[in-house]
Amino acid sequence: MTERGRGVPWSLRLAERASLAGVWFGGALVILAAFLIGYDVVVRKLFNVTVGGADELSGYALAIGTTWSLGFTLLHRAHIRIDSLYIHFPRPTRAALDILGLAGFVAVFGLVAWYGWGMVADTAAMGARSMSPLSTPLIIPQSLWFAGLVLFLAVAALLLLHAVLALLRGDLATVQTIAGSRSIKEEIADELPPGHEDGGEGARRTA
Repeated sequence: MTERGRGVPWSLRLAERASLAGVWFGGALVILAAFLIGYDVVVRKLFNVTVGGADELSGYALAIGTTWSLGFTLLHRAHIRIDSLYIHFPRPTRAALDILGLAGFVAVFGLVAWYGWGMVADTAAMGARSMSPLSTPLIIPQSLWFAGLVLFLAVAALLLLHAVLALLRGDLATVQTIAGSRSIKEEIADELPPGHEDGGEGARRTA
């Protein structure tokens, strides 16, 4: 779901901004991890030395970057869905399935967050450190990972709330925009450069 100006509730605009910041943060971590691994490979090849803990830090970066990117992915409906049968159902049925699928997201990741919090709490209580030369305090990467998970759950719950309210109003188009599978036209529009969302009609008219 992209931001569409005044028609979008302030809560969804806030979720969009927070998720955008999260995906930039997660992406930056993954890029830094890639540079660290690349540097480690080069100095090991040329000088027969290694950067201690590069694999450990990259693992943390991947886990943290994943959770911080989940909210943005859900907002933009970029997750993979198998809709071979879905597209043949009546629109009200599709809307109900969209909400059911979003509720499943919230339920499953709510369970993950519940056990994740238990892990973070145990780590904090024990002062656990990684069994590596870095001896990293595990509360640091685990807390960052859990924070990204909380952001995702907040975004998912907010989307579910707005989708349910739209369904109760009979606004099936909004349900589709919030929780539905992306259409072919939406997929094509995302791939086109700015100003070509009309599929090239504008360019042909000006030629």
